[in-house]
Amino acid sequence: MTKQVWFITGASSGFGEAFAHHALSAGHCVVATARDIAKLQGLVEAAPDRVLAHRLDVAKSGEAEAAVKAAVARFGRIDVLINNAGYGVVGAVEETPDAELRALMDTNFFGAAEVIRAALPILRAQRAGAIVNISSMGGQMSFAGFSAYSASKFALEGLSEALAAEVAPFGIKVLIVEPGQFRTNLAGGAMRHMPANDAYRDTVGATREFAHTMHHTQQGDPLKAAAAIAKAIEAEHTPLRLQLGQDSVDAIRAHSENLLADLRAWETVAIDTRIDASSE
Repeated sequence: MTKQVWFITGASSGFGEAFAHHALSAGHCVVATARDIAKLQGLVEAAPDRVLAHRLDVAKSGEAEAAVKAAVARFGRIDVLINNAGYGVVGAVEETPDAELRALMDTNFFGAAEVIRAALPILRAQRAGAIVNISSMGGQMSFAGFSAYSASKFALEGLSEALAAEVAPFGIKVLIVEPGQFRTNLAGGAMRHMPANDAYRDTVGATREFAHTMHHTQQGDPLKAAAAIAKAIEAEHTPLRLQLGQDSVDAIRAHSENLLADLRAWETVAIDTRIDASSE
């Protein structure tokens, strides 16, 4: 396998750290980025000649461009860009202040978009590469209490789907990854809980409890997720979306079947909205 350069955001823990270790184990070079560069020291020590640790807070304008420039200066190219930095919010729509929603979008959506824009001139010039955007099964559907998080992932998926069509002529692949429950820090320090309104106890209460208790009980292995992603981007026909975990596969299949059922049930009503020829 040809040595590649993987550029990973949010590489200090969870999925990001697992992606970095997988790339290193495959003999690749890694540009590991995070807000706190000290937390990347273990990766640097694992392979100092193949790891560049660089500060990157994706929510701060200009930092993505600086990190991409440093990556190219060190390794000459970027082959795999993984937008992994992000966090979650639990709370009903009414419980989630505008400032919290905007901050979440700044990291999960606008931050990823800025990293993509910073890297695209490099990838286009190479006429090769892969952009991997870490979404969630919550990027295809949502649940009471996960409105803000899903909104950020829905937005990322919409951007990614258009992006895939835009960059395919340049030999660039785009992969949307939709994990279920994996043993990362998302349900721990990377999950913000909004103040509870008792009016939503019956609808959001179970979600809030689930989010509190799932930490370190998830069955998904982040290293296996990394291997699955590598297999997908190396395939001749890379899928646009890759579900990871039995829970994600089952939930998205059921959601898709419900969508198709509604489409069939309301198809006549939907079509009967065109202008009648007699009225033109």
